[in-house]
Amino acid sequence: MSWQPGRSPIEWQFERVTFDRSFSRNTVTKLLVERAEHGGWELDRVQIGADGRRRVVLRRKIIRAVRTA
Repeated sequence: MSWQPGRSPIEWQFERVTFDRSFSRNTVTKLLVERAEHGGWELDRVQIGADGRRRVVLRRKIIRAVRTA
């Protein structure tokens, strides 16, 4: 597959994580920070359900090498 003008060679990898309501906000923050520092993940979106569960979507870049010659 060749690179095309206007198309970014950067793609995203997504991961979904769910935290039960028994986890405090500080605990969830620490777990997400650790994952970001060691795995290169960043926060994409957070949903807090009516049952108190936090559904988190993380993403990180996948940079594909582009052949130039």
